[in-house]
Amino acid sequence: MAEILAAIGDDPARAGLVDTPRRVADAYEEFFAGLEVDVSALLGGSVVAADEGQLGELVIVRDIEFRSVCEHHLLPFLGVAHVAYVPGTQIVGLGKIPGLVDALASRPQLQERLGEEIAEALQSGVRAAGVLVVLDAVHGCVTSRGSRQTHSSTVTIASRGVLSEPAGRAEAIALIAPSASRGGAEA
Repeated sequence: MAEILAAIGDDPARAGLVDTPRRVADAYEEFFAGLEVDVSALLGGSVVAADEGQLGELVIVRDIEFRSVCEHHLLPFLGVAHVAYVPGTQIVGLGKIPGLVDALASRPQLQERLGEEIAEALQSGVRAAGVLVVLDAVHGCVTSRGSRQTHSSTVTIASRGVLSEPAGRAEAIALIAPSASRGGAEA
């Protein structure tokens, strides 16, 4: 970090910058804490078998706020995740889903891959019949550099199983949609 400060023409020994390398290291430790998390173990303790009548047809956790760091420019992207799954023979504690999103977002990341990783972890972790992950995020590399599109957001979708089929996907997206009227991804 001291080399970067010098490369941009500032003095890393200047009073306001002398602690910056340590502060950045501390921030990066938090931003990338998900590199140390085993997501299968994260879900494992909360996955339980359930009788058919207890499963429900569709489970959706909406408006999960997340922050990540783009691996291309190491700039943040902030947004909301909406995660839906159709139980197979197992269910997972609802609090584990935001934890899964947070752990996978806390890595150098691409939004497209983040959605796929969340979907895959949930699909394999609970043997879901279907998974749908919708991410809506504002990217620092879009808002702060280049064309500086300060009001644009990026939406990505990852799906598995029955929620990859048009009817299942449409139903889940319709149930997610009400969150957009509450503000969606304001970052």
